[in-house]
Amino acid sequence: MKRKFSTKKIFIVEDDPIYIKIIKYVLEMDPEHEVHIFSTGKECLDNLYLNPSIITLDYSLPDMNGKEVLSKIQKYNSSIGIIILSGQQDISVAVDLMKEGAFFYIVKDDDTKNKLLLTVQRIKEQLLLQQEIEYLKKQLGDKFNLKSNLIGQSKPMQRIYKLISKAVKTNISVTIQGETGTGKEIVAKTIHYNSQQEKGKFIAVNVAAIPKELLESELFGHEKGAFTGANTRKIGKFELANNGTLFLDEIAEMDINLQSKLLRALQEREIMRVGGNESIKFDSRLIVATHKNLAEEVEKGTFREDLYYRLLGLPINLPPLRERGNDIFFLAEQFIKEFCTANKLPIKTLSKDSKEKLLSHSFYGNVRELKAVLDLATALADGNVIEPEDIQFHSPRGKESFLSHELSLKEYNKRIIDHFLGKYDDDVLLVAKKLNIGKSTIYRMLKE
Repeated sequence: MKRKFSTKKIFIVEDDPIYIKIIKYVLEMDPEHEVHIFSTGKECLDNLYLNPSIITLDYSLPDMNGKEVLSKIQKYNSSIGIIILSGQQDISVAVDLMKEGAFFYIVKDDDTKNKLLLTVQRIKEQLLLQQEIEYLKKQLGDKFNLKSNLIGQSKPMQRIYKLISKAVKTNISVTIQGETGTGKEIVAKTIHYNSQQEKGKFIAVNVAAIPKELLESELFGHEKGAFTGANTRKIGKFELANNGTLFLDEIAEMDINLQSKLLRALQEREIMRVGGNESIKFDSRLIVATHKNLAEEVEKGTFREDLYYRLLGLPINLPPLRERGNDIFFLAEQFIKEFCTANKLPIKTLSKDSKEKLLSHSFYGNVRELKAVLDLATALADGNVIEPEDIQFHSPRGKESFLSHELSLKEYNKRIIDHFLGKYDDDVLLVAKKLNIGKSTIYRMLKE
């Protein structure tokens, strides 16, 4: 549905009775306009608290000139559309007032009515566009609101919120690590849309999804004729993300040779299209993500150490769902509500036994797996309560998934304790009781 201009209050600031009638007649042709008339600059300024959207301002008022009133209105609210009406035809005066912030300058003559009508319409269109932009920004801001988009109250998530809050205050590079399905791109978007880069674009590239032979062209672009099939110039993702954020997902999958070119681009803050000779400056924030441990990849020799330190910036390690305790219920409630709303179903809830079944599952697919499980469970549930038999797990990892990693006993012990600390919100005494070990053992392992 087409949105309508919502602010209709208009001030007429004029001391000539004839022009008051003319201007009032033109403005009240639209019955939705609320017109207020003032004969001095002071009266206008004293009533700015009424928040008009448009002001028609006579240049020669009995108490002050139009430029002085214009300046004071601008200081109060620069978004008000101000139309200057004057008997003077001095172009320099008109130009001067337009520079000061007037929307338009109209000379009082036989064509004043038509000019005023067209100008008011143009201002309304511009203000409507501004309102639409603000509306969309608010919608986008709500979509990536820190607490509404990232759901959870567990201590691991509280730590993530604090790190994101620090990330949005600067343009520091961010490295997001976490298992598949933990929400790495959501975190990246949340940082972008709450930071000073939010006016620019958010450009995402999945490094693992693009053949290594094409990735350089995808990132840096290419010139026409650079290689077979390059029939036109291509603008790369670095250029598209200028003044915004470039998000490189699965960065650990990047070919070692291309890593050196990425390092140079980041050091010099410039790129060169494939087949080109021109250096192109860029100013964008870089956020990278991976499900692997980048430090381990450096040790293996599959990831450059100098690039690792260049990218690291602010590291954010997303916890797996199995370490987030009761967060699973906050997420479950949200996913069930979304599914029911989308499918016009009454809102369903989880039974106590269903909650216990969810909490006992490892969710190696993390939040993504939880959503899939609950979408199916909500569809299968006959009534308004989701029972345990409605919840079906189809994980490709079997019961052996925990042991399939072939870790050391020390690492397995660490993972077990991490899991239960996350599940029970870092309650060491409760975890010690559940695992039948001494609390000093847990403290020692945490220290190590």
